[in-house]
Order: sequence, then structure tokens, then C-alpha cells
Amino acid sequence: MTDTKKVVLAFSGGLDTTYCAIYLKKELNCEIHAITINTGGFSIEEIARIEEHAYKLGVASFKCVDARNDYYQDVIKYLVFGNVLKNDTYPLSVSAERIVQAIATAKFAKEIGAKAVAHGSTGAGNDQVRFDMVFQIMAPELEIITPIRDLKLSREAEIAYLKANGVEMNFEKAVYSINKGIWGTSVGGKETLTSGTSLPESAYPTQLTNHVGTDITVTFEQGEIHGVNDEYFANPVEAILKLQELAGPYAIGRDIHVGDTIIGIKGRVGFEAAAPLIIIKAHHLLEKHTLTKWQLFWKDQMAAWYGNWLHEGQYFDPTMRDVEAFFTSTQKFVTGKVFVKLLPYRFELVGIESKHDLMSTKFGSYGEMNNSWTGDDVKGFTKIFGNQTGIYFQVNQLGKERDEVD
Repeated sequence: MTDTKKVVLAFSGGLDTTYCAIYLKKELNCEIHAITINTGGFSIEEIARIEEHAYKLGVASFKCVDARNDYYQDVIKYLVFGNVLKNDTYPLSVSAERIVQAIATAKFAKEIGAKAVAHGSTGAGNDQVRFDMVFQIMAPELEIITPIRDLKLSREAEIAYLKANGVEMNFEKAVYSINKGIWGTSVGGKETLTSGTSLPESAYPTQLTNHVGTDITVTFEQGEIHGVNDEYFANPVEAILKLQELAGPYAIGRDIHVGDTIIGIKGRVGFEAAAPLIIIKAHHLLEKHTLTKWQLFWKDQMAAWYGNWLHEGQYFDPTMRDVEAFFTSTQKFVTGKVFVKLLPYRFELVGIESKHDLMSTKFGSYGEMNNSWTGDDVKGFTKIFGNQTGIYFQVNQLGKERDEVD
């Protein structure tokens, strides 16, 4: 009998982490401390069931960490500031929360003096890289144990092992794999394993129940959502939940993301993210009115990189903090109301109201009249603005060559 090893297991209560709990205890003689990190996907009742299940498996302790506020402050806030949608589609519903879950797991392992951390990731997806990356950076002294990946286990093999060890749970595989969080819900199934089919209506956990359109108002203060209709929320997390409550019944925010995985293969995943998509699009519209042309330009460039690097588990790259500082700086005057119409399966951005609106009519109305310059001013400006390009054409006789070709 080897010495007992204290291990922290990132525990969801599903098949993979259930297998890990039994395997670590029985085969590796580990003292298991299970931790569940709630990033918005678990109700109080679900957490209670997970805790009960963990103790039935023989864990030494169970802890649930409510990481929703950390998730917002450390990650979601900057996804909104950057209007981040991977491949112009996906609000990073799962990939972003995995970073927060891994960080909380590593902190807990260090707090209790564990010798190792364990997770139930397979060897075929992105999560293995995200968890390992965080653990290696935050706690390089800890051993990382991944039974499902290392043993190359099939679902059938896991079930057979658990049954042989007297574990009772629902072994029936759900038709669709659902991962819910405050920043959206992912949906995976047989359709997402191919390139030519879409998810059926029944696959989405939130069904259309509201058929009557309604107008709502979303209020931002320095880029952060703080108001929905006439209700003010000091904590943006509560505002997100309120917006989801209003928009979810319209079945808004459904789509399928197609992207490149960290391990180099293409992948598809369905998702529904009513509140995240409304917030990002509403925030972007407010920015179009309150930021300058070049602020918007550079934010777009940096946001694409930021979102991809976060998706690939590189949260601790110091460049990420640099980009976040830039994002934060741009939000100083992104304050105002955005008017949104909710409709079945879609939403419309109606307009904005802000004291920082750069479209103020005191400076002129686009395409109609101006109050800040004369026609002669524009003639002189245009002559200077196009001067270098004009010189280039004349020196290289580009106009003459074109006339000869014609």
C-alpha cells in the first residue's frame, strides 16, 4: 500500500469525473477533495445533488465555489469591452469559463496543501489544454492526473468500470451534451459532428414560449451593463441574468460555431446565448456613437486576437493584461441607453441615447448640412488629403498608361 496522496478533483458529477473519483481512490490510493466551480450553470438543487453524489463516491471533502463574480470581473467584462465573438459568431460561452474553473481549482489545491490536481478531460478536445495550461502556470509543483485522457477510455469502458465498483447513476447518454453558464449554453450532438446538418429545435434547452414582441432598454455605464428597462443593478452579473430572463423565452441567440480547435482540427458546436449576444451587439452600437474611428479600428484588431488567445487557454500571457488596459481606457465615455426590440428568434437594435453621442446635430447632419466648415475648407482639405496619391500617379504616369490600354 502506497502513501495516500491528497488530490483536488475538478468535479462536475458527470460520467468522466465520476470515473476519476473512483479510479483515484481505488487504483491510486488518493485522498480526494472534490471541487465544483459554479460559473452560472448550476442551481442550488443541482449543487446539492452533486455534493451528495461526490460523498457517495468516497471523497474526503466537497466544496462548491460561486465564481460568477470572478468570471465577470476577470473575463466577461473584457469580452464585452472588446465585443468579442470568435469567428464573428461565438461569444466564448464555454472556453472562457474553463479558465475561471481551472484557476479556482488550482487555488483550492494550494490552499489545502494538495500534491496533485485532476480533471476529467479527454485527449480529443480543447479543455485538456486549458486546464493543464492554468495548472502548469499557477501551480507547477503539482502533479496533473487525467485518467480519461491517459488511459484513452471509451464511454463504454468507463461505464463498465463504474458498474463493477457498485456505482449507481444514470448511465444513459443524453442525446445532446449541454454545458450551461452565465455567458451562454453550448449544445453538442450528432449533428455538430458533421458539416452539413443543423441542430433541431428540440436540441436547445430554452424553447420559444414568447411570441409577442417587446421593447426593452439596456443601460451601460463606462461599458458595463448596469440597467435593464427601469431596473438598476449595481452588480452586472444580476443585470445579465435579468436580460437572459427576458430574452430567453424568445429563443434568441441560437447558432452553430465552426472553428479551429487548439489541437489543430476543425470543430462545430451549437449554442444559445440570448443575453450575451444582445449585450455585445448593444454595446457595440453604443460604441459606434461614442468612440472615434481609430478607437473602433484598433479595438477590432485587438479583440480578435484577445478572444482567440483566451479561447486557446493563454489567459496568463501578460499581453492579455495590456489589451485589457487598452479596452478599459476606451470605455470612459461608453455610457448611455440602447433600445432593443425582442422578437421570436431574433432581436433588433433600434437606437441609442447618450450624452456622449458624437452624432450630435450641433456639428452637422450627415449628407444634408454642416455647421463646422465651408465648401472652400473642404476643397483645400481634399487637395492636401489626396496630394501624395496624386503625386504617385503623376510620377509613375499611371493615368497615361490606363488611357493607352483603354
